[in-house]
Amino acid sequence: MNDNKEKGVVKNYVSGFLRVAVVASLVFVQFGLIFALSIWLSGYTVYIYTIIEILSIFVIIGLLNDYRSSSYKIAWICIVLLLPLTGHIMYALWGKSGSKKSIEKKVLGKLRHGATFYEYDEETMNLFAEQYPTKSRMAKFMESHTFPLFKNNEVTYYPMGEDVFAAIFEDIKEAKNFIMINFFIVGEGLLWEKMHALLLTKIQQGVEVMFMYDDFGAMLRTSKDFKRKLEEEGFKIRIFNPIHKYTEKLYMNYRSHQKIIVIDGNVGYTGGINLADEYVNYVARFGIWKDSAVRVEGDAVWGLTVTFLQMWEVCTNGALIDYTPYRPTKEFKKNNVFCQVIADGPANNPENPIESVYKQMIHYTKKYLYVMTPYLVIEDDMRDSLISAVRGGVDVRIITPFIPDKKSVKQVTNYNYGKLLEAGVRIFEYTPGFIHAKAIINEDCGIVGTINMDYRSFYLHYECGVFICNRDVIQTIREDFDKTFEVSKEVTYEEWKNRPWTTKFLQSILNLFSTLM
Repeated sequence: MNDNKEKGVVKNYVSGFLRVAVVASLVFVQFGLIFALSIWLSGYTVYIYTIIEILSIFVIIGLLNDYRSSSYKIAWICIVLLLPLTGHIMYALWGKSGSKKSIEKKVLGKLRHGATFYEYDEETMNLFAEQYPTKSRMAKFMESHTFPLFKNNEVTYYPMGEDVFAAIFEDIKEAKNFIMINFFIVGEGLLWEKMHALLLTKIQQGVEVMFMYDDFGAMLRTSKDFKRKLEEEGFKIRIFNPIHKYTEKLYMNYRSHQKIIVIDGNVGYTGGINLADEYVNYVARFGIWKDSAVRVEGDAVWGLTVTFLQMWEVCTNGALIDYTPYRPTKEFKKNNVFCQVIADGPANNPENPIESVYKQMIHYTKKYLYVMTPYLVIEDDMRDSLISAVRGGVDVRIITPFIPDKKSVKQVTNYNYGKLLEAGVRIFEYTPGFIHAKAIINEDCGIVGTINMDYRSFYLHYECGVFICNRDVIQTIREDFDKTFEVSKEVTYEEWKNRPWTTKFLQSILNLFSTLM
């Protein structure tokens, strides 16, 4: 909790709401035209019914043979069945896998370009396999998806947002060459004022500041001339996926949820934090806001740098850039703290490496598996992996918020408790407020980053995290879990079963559309 009594704000700008309104209107116009077409065609009922029946067969066969998740398929089958003809047109426009291929091809090209700047050290992999034989398959899997294994790292874990931003500010003060910053949410307020003033000072000292943010995450909480003013001050700015682009493909649903800070290529951060006052408890939106992050100093910072630059290139149509000038500027202390920076996004569908890494962590766990996530909206196979672990004698515990930021997602999260609780998974709700931290650990390794345990993170968002294999670091993270368990309420299976019937009904309906939340 913020103890220095500084008070922040949660600003909302009319310009942002107007942009949302315009884009929403364009989308609703598309829906309106589709419905109008279906009404017009209703005069030809017999013929249309026959066509719908035939189309339904082809759509359902296509969905059943689709590579995407079962939840995605079920959601579209429900739409097609509930909205005859209209649902078929919607699926043809927005549901078919080919509708976004041209965009994803461009994105993948830039991601592959960035991956060419990685190097893979066989000696490091062999050393890792000797020390962590049960985790070597995971490390090799990640390398097969262009995420190198690095040693020689110092990793510091921060259990609260105010702790990590204090450290970030100190590191920024020492910047000599460049600063990279990427957030999903940017909100003007006290935290932004401090960051802005500090970055302006560094620009005046000749430091290159590259600032990237997601359009949807920032537009409601920054002024309409936010980007222009920063560019006039010397910032280099990139905005991910402006929401007015590709409305006809609904590509605006794909967001960059990554959070990365890199200073001079030597120090890097990632975690759940965003650049807004609630993340450091300057304002109390949902009680005490708990977030977490890691600071990495060492060889693995190059992974964060490359991930940042890949998304920087995705945000522009310009020529591909040379990553070499952004390499580390110092030699790091030799040690065996192993890290891999992992990243993911919808362009990778259906081969989403982060989801697979999570499942592998669950499968290879021997003693305990602890998870912090603000949202628990998981696929059947992820749920079954957790259940298999607990039935194999693993102590599986999950922490979710007691006070939600999104009530509908909280309902679906609660719905997902059932089979897990029945199987013996222990679920805790963080009672002081909202927990936004994203971490998963077992006895040997863990991941701290931007990844929620939900469909959106695994399939619809660009995410990142640091896979860490070092027992001392993992023990530090576990101590935070233990402290959080102490201030959380454990949910029992009996309590879950006895929730009101109205809640059960609402949750069962919302769960049908969990992939859209």
